[in-house]
Amino acid sequence: MRNFMRALRHTWPYRGRFLLSLVCAVLAAMLWGLNFTSIYPILKILGNDLTLVQEIDARIASSQKEIDTTELELKRYAAMALELKDIPSNPEMEHRLRDLTRDQVKRETKVDVLRRSIYRWRLARKFVVEWLPEDSFMVLGVLLAAVLIATIIKCVFEFMQDWLVGSVVGRGLYDLRNRFYQQVLRQDVSQFNDRGTADLMSRFTNDMDALGNGTKTLMGKLVAEPLRVVTCVVLAGMISWRLTLLFLVMVPIAAFMLGKIGRTMKQATKRLLERVSTIFKIMQESFAGIRVVKIYTMEPYERRRFRQATRDYYKRAMKVVKIDAFAGPTIEVLGITAVAAALLVGSYLVLRKETSIFGLKFTEVPLETEELLQLYVFLVAIADPVRKLSSVFTKIQAGEAAADRIFQCLDREPRIQPNPEGPRVDRQTDGTLRLVPPSSRPGPGLEHPFLEFRDVCFSYDPGRPILSHISVEIRRGEVLALVGGNGCGKSTLLSLLPRFHDPEHGSIYLDGTDLRTVNLRSFRKQVGMVTQETVLFDDTIFNNIAYGHRNASAEQVEEAAKKAFAHSFISTLPQGYQTQVGECGGKLSGGQKQRICLARAILRDPAIMLLDEFTSQTDAESESLIHEALREFLPGRTVLVITHRLQTLEIADRILVLDQGKVVALGSHAELMKTNPFYQRFHQHGGGMRHAA
Repeated sequence: MRNFMRALRHTWPYRGRFLLSLVCAVLAAMLWGLNFTSIYPILKILGNDLTLVQEIDARIASSQKEIDTTELELKRYAAMALELKDIPSNPEMEHRLRDLTRDQVKRETKVDVLRRSIYRWRLARKFVVEWLPEDSFMVLGVLLAAVLIATIIKCVFEFMQDWLVGSVVGRGLYDLRNRFYQQVLRQDVSQFNDRGTADLMSRFTNDMDALGNGTKTLMGKLVAEPLRVVTCVVLAGMISWRLTLLFLVMVPIAAFMLGKIGRTMKQATKRLLERVSTIFKIMQESFAGIRVVKIYTMEPYERRRFRQATRDYYKRAMKVVKIDAFAGPTIEVLGITAVAAALLVGSYLVLRKETSIFGLKFTEVPLETEELLQLYVFLVAIADPVRKLSSVFTKIQAGEAAADRIFQCLDREPRIQPNPEGPRVDRQTDGTLRLVPPSSRPGPGLEHPFLEFRDVCFSYDPGRPILSHISVEIRRGEVLALVGGNGCGKSTLLSLLPRFHDPEHGSIYLDGTDLRTVNLRSFRKQVGMVTQETVLFDDTIFNNIAYGHRNASAEQVEEAAKKAFAHSFISTLPQGYQTQVGECGGKLSGGQKQRICLARAILRDPAIMLLDEFTSQTDAESESLIHEALREFLPGRTVLVITHRLQTLEIADRILVLDQGKVVALGSHAELMKTNPFYQRFHQHGGGMRHAA
C-alpha cells in the first residue's frame, strides 16, 4: 500500500477540489438516505383513512396516555419503595428493592422516550399543518414530488463529486506521467536495454490506467458509499439502534473476506500486467521487423507466438474477473443474511407486541409494522453500498499492484550520474574546448592529451569481457579510425566516450579530467554522433535536422543540409523541408536518411564527432557525397570513426586496430601496412575495404 499512497501524493496540490467533492458526497449521501424516510408516511397514508394531522394527533394522544399510565405506575413504585425502607434489612427485602429500582428505571426511561416522541410528533404536526394539504392523496403527491426534487438535487451533487474527483485524479496522473517519463529518460542506455521498450510502454499505459481507476475509486466510491452507509445507519438507529447493531455484526466478517479477496486480487493483477508487457513486446518486435517476418515467411510463427501470449493473458484476466465477480455475491449474501436476521427479530417484536427477546431488550416501546418496514428499507439500503464496496476494494488492490510496478521504475536511479555541480565543458572562440573551472593543471613542461582511454575494461555480462585494458591517447583535432572484426568492441569503445556506459575498470579523461566528474550535459552538447542505424523521428525533415538545435532558423537548417549534400534531394520533394519522413524515416532511402542524420550533426557544430559505420546503408554516389561533406566539415574537430571502407580510412590521421577487445596496433595506414601483419591480413580480407579500393 506504500506505493499506492505515494501515488496519491500527486493529487495533493489539488486538495481543494477534493475537499469540495467531499462536501458534494456528504450532501448526496444525506439526500439519498432522506429519500427513504418517505416510506413511513407513505405507508401511513395508504394504510388507513386518517389524514396525516389526524394520525399525528392520535399518536400524540396514545403516547400521552402511555405516559400517564407509566407515571401512575411510577407513583405506585415510589410508595412501595417507601414501605420497603421501613422493613428491617434482610436478603429478601434487598432483592425486592433491587427489582423495584430496576422497574422504576425502566419506566422512567420509557417516559423519557415517549416525551421525546411527542416532541418530534408535535414538530411534524406543525410542518404538516403549515406546508402540506389536508387531502391524503394531495399529501402523497407532495411527498412524491419532494422525493423527485431531492433525487434530482442528489444527482447534481453526485455529478459534481464524480467530475471533481475525475479532475483531481486526471491532474494527478498528468503530473505522475510526466515525472515517470522524465525519470525514464534519465536512465542509462543499459537500463533501457534491461527493461525493454515494450515493458516501459506497458507501464505508461495499462499500469497508469489501472492506477487511475484505483485512485478514482478510492477518492470517489470509497468516500461516497461509506457516507451512504453512515446515513442509513444513523436513520435506522433512530428507529432501533439495537436491531441496527444486530445487522452490523456482519461487518467484521465482510471486512475479513474483503481483505482475503483483495490480497488475491493484487497478486493476480500484478501477473496480468506482466502479461500485457509480453504482448507489447511481441507486437513491437514483429511490427518493427515486419520485413524480416515477411521475407522469411514467419507470419504463422508470429501468429502462434502472439496467440500463446494472448491465451496466457486471457487466463490471467479470467482469474481477475472471477475474483472480482466472487467478491460482490459474497458480500451480498452476508448482507442479506444480516438483514434477514434483523427482520426476523423485528417481526417477532411487532407480531408479539414485545420489546425484548430472550431477555435482550431491543426497543423501549413495541414497534409498528410501518416502522419495521422503514427499518428494513434502511438496512437493505445499507447492504447495497456495502456490496459495491467489494468491487471498490478489488479495484484499489489492482491500482496498488500497478503502483508497485510504476514506482519500481521511478525508484531506479541511473548509474551514470550527470554531475550538475562538476566542471562544465565550454567552447572557445577558436573552437577548442576547456573545462570551467579547470579541475587539474599539468606540471611544468607537461600537457594533457585531449582525450585519453587509460586501461579501460568493460563487459555487458559478468565473465564476458568486451574491452580489455584499452589505452590510447587522442590529440585535439585528430581523426582516429577504429577497425577490427565483428564483435571486437569498436562500437562499445565509441559508446563509452559520451558515457552511454562507464568503464568497469580504468577511466576516460578529457584534458586530464576524468569524464565521470565532468558536467555530463555540457560535455554531450559538444559531441555529435552518426551511426549505421539511422534514427529519424516521424516528423518533418526540418524538425529532424534541427532536433539537437531546436531554435535553429530555416537558413541554418538549410545551410547544414547543403553541407551534408542533402539540400538537393530535399528541394525536389513536394513539401521540401516540411515533408514528413514517416516512422523511422520509412519514406526515404538509406542514403537520404544518412545525409539527414549527418546534417543534424553538422547543425549541432560539435567539437567531437563520433561516426559508427555511418555509410553502411548508402550507395556509392551517396557515400561519395558524404565523404566530400566530411572533408569540408571535420578539420579542426576531434573525430572517432568506425569503418571498413578504405575511402574513409584515407581521412584518418591514425588507425586503431582492435581484436577480441584488445589493441593490437596503432598508427597510420601506411605504417600499419608495413609493420603489422594483423592489419595486412585484415585489409586483404576485409570485403568492405577491398570493395572500396
